[in-house]
Amino acid sequence: MQTRLTDTFGIRLPLVCPGMSYIAVPELVAATSNAGGLGILATGPLSAEQTRAAIRRIRELTDKPFGIGCTLMMPGARENAEVALQEKVPVINFSLGKGDWIVKRAREYGGKVIATVVTEKHAISAEKAGVDALLVTGHEAAAHGGEVTSLVLIPAIRKVCSLPIIAAGGFGTGSGLVAALALGADGIAMGSRLAMTQESPVHQRTKEMIRERSVGDTIYSKNFDGLWCRVMDSATARKATRKPLGLLTAAWRAMRISRKMHMPVAKVVVGGLLTQPQSLRQLAQFGAATESIRLSIEEGNHEQGVQLIGQVQGLIDDVPTVAELFTRLLDEARRCQQNLPRF
Repeated sequence: MQTRLTDTFGIRLPLVCPGMSYIAVPELVAATSNAGGLGILATGPLSAEQTRAAIRRIRELTDKPFGIGCTLMMPGARENAEVALQEKVPVINFSLGKGDWIVKRAREYGGKVIATVVTEKHAISAEKAGVDALLVTGHEAAAHGGEVTSLVLIPAIRKVCSLPIIAAGGFGTGSGLVAALALGADGIAMGSRLAMTQESPVHQRTKEMIRERSVGDTIYSKNFDGLWCRVMDSATARKATRKPLGLLTAAWRAMRISRKMHMPVAKVVVGGLLTQPQSLRQLAQFGAATESIRLSIEEGNHEQGVQLIGQVQGLIDDVPTVAELFTRLLDEARRCQQNLPRF
């Protein structure tokens, strides 16, 4: 199946595994790429050394194009992007920050760059920066989707931008692929669906919980990690999203995080309290959320953990291999097209 997305990135299918923390590990990334899509490594929880090792592990598992994701506002993201550039990773996907410098450096070795956006304004800026494609994240998505649903956001961004669009948020079926293409996208990213595959490292208990949930069993709140974020509805998630983090609690958590990440404690905590209290609170919330996310994914611990998930969870009821999923999805897409009324 060819679209502008497959032509731009040299892949066979317009299907993408986005960089989900603790989920988009080398094995899932390589499985996605080997099945004809584009797998994107999550680097948020990784140090620069771990990112380099993960990139080299992916190259042991596949000779197909793959990418890495960098959330630029998070500590260590710039260092991880630097490693990707040094390793000449085929595709770099950045979000929550300016990636002009990534575009410039990637161009030097023929690399491609994807910008994640949630508004028309961000899409226009990314196109001006020279990126090769946009990952457009609608309201239905896990984690940090936009305020606008994919049904409206995709055509809105297509109206102001000429780049290939990867639609994210609510996609995980063949009919969803057809719908995305009809709206003006060139492919889909389906994080929640790929999290429910055999190559995904998500704990079995968590996979069973996802199978049991409906499309309405999520919480969308700004109180979990400091940004508007969608998580699976659970008693722990309801507690975690009940109220925003206080400044003193934020300072304490930021101190623990800075030590763990080998950052100067005084600069982070004292400087943050005096000059950037909102940034300090954001750092602390990100840090606390990261551990909660890890617990749910790696340990199946939902007494302390919180699972990022999209509304599409209610459409997922099995755990195939990535290759099986892609074959089925394309068959569904063909049947969907055949069953559409003729005008």
